[in-house]
Amino acid sequence: MKKIMNERGDVPGWVLITLMTAGLVVVLWSVATPALSGILNQSLNKVANF
Repeated sequence: MKKIMNERGDVPGWVLITLMTAGLVVVLWSVATPALSGILNQSLNKVANF
């Protein structure tokens, strides 16, 4: 077996995947927050009026 000394992997690819995943999480979080807040408020209002 011959060991390759210059084996670094695909670092730029992993960085790009990480940044795109973080961006996707931020977008989904910003879209879902108002909807989830509305659901939580409705639930709490129903319990409070019960």
